[in-house]
Amino acid sequence: MRNPRAFLRPLAVGAPTPVADIPFRPSRMIHFFDPSNPKMADKVPDIATKVDIILGNLEDAIKTENKEAARQGLVDIAKKTDFGQTQLWTRINSLDSPWALDDLITLVTEIGDKLDVVMVPKVEGAQDIHYIDRILAQLEARAGLKRPILVHAILETAEGMTNVEEIAAASPRMQGISLGPADLAASRRMKTTRVGGGHPGYLVRQDPTGDDLTEGRTTYQQDLWHYTIARMVDACAANDILPFYGPFGDIKDVVACEDQFRNAFLLGCVGAWSLHPVQIDIARKVFSPDPADVAHAKEVVEAMGDGSGAVMINGKMEDDASCKQCIVMLDLAKALAERDPELAAAYDL
Repeated sequence: MRNPRAFLRPLAVGAPTPVADIPFRPSRMIHFFDPSNPKMADKVPDIATKVDIILGNLEDAIKTENKEAARQGLVDIAKKTDFGQTQLWTRINSLDSPWALDDLITLVTEIGDKLDVVMVPKVEGAQDIHYIDRILAQLEARAGLKRPILVHAILETAEGMTNVEEIAAASPRMQGISLGPADLAASRRMKTTRVGGGHPGYLVRQDPTGDDLTEGRTTYQQDLWHYTIARMVDACAANDILPFYGPFGDIKDVVACEDQFRNAFLLGCVGAWSLHPVQIDIARKVFSPDPADVAHAKEVVEAMGDGSGAVMINGKMEDDASCKQCIVMLDLAKALAERDPELAAAYDL
């Protein structure tokens, strides 16, 4: 076990000092693109103005023969693009692949000054984060970087789920964790071929209304991912890092996508992945608090004063606990309002 006082010391001579607190910037959507695809690459400057995070994907969805082209494509795009307030992330190849080490060496030394976060797939324990942590420190020192690159883990295996708390606490570089439902479903041997979302076979049924066991028994589809998301959110919250919902694979079903994103938002996630431009607006809508909720939160906080005691507002009792809930809502609204003039007007902030 590392000395707690050493936790915030660089892991390599000349590397930047690790951050004590993870900066929270608007992170409603992580928009994926393929850097090896020239058409997608051409759209990056425009898309970057519309999203909170843009991610150059090097792992799944990139064909084996395109791995090196995707890596170099991301370098070229990053060098010539001004991302403004938008964060630039990458998802490297898995640590058991022949490309992961070259991904890190190339990206950190070539564009480390522009890269905010490295997303690591299929993280199974703290050992994976420790490996990445040390290599990043060495490469940061080589490149002369002044700020550390943060790390984001994807929860995609049963072993990773079992170890999610230690993963969240593994390094001061840990920025957050995303749910990877497809790989996790396969690892768990779940019997679904969907990428996220519910399943019509996973349901509860009303009790019998008579001797006929099929009559009048309404069924309700359940959320396959409720437990997993809630546990991931707790692990992240306990370690002051950020939880994200991952991909929703049915691009055409924008209604179910919005439902799944909203479930994740209500449970505590700060954002989700967008795999297609149509999902960008869904994520922006869902992960931005409703103006009515923000107005209520302002009313409660103003009425509570120092936060002690209790008040009655619109027939409901508000006390210290509900005031804390409202502060969470207000803090998010203020952070989003600083980036989005339309939200600033809607929130009256």
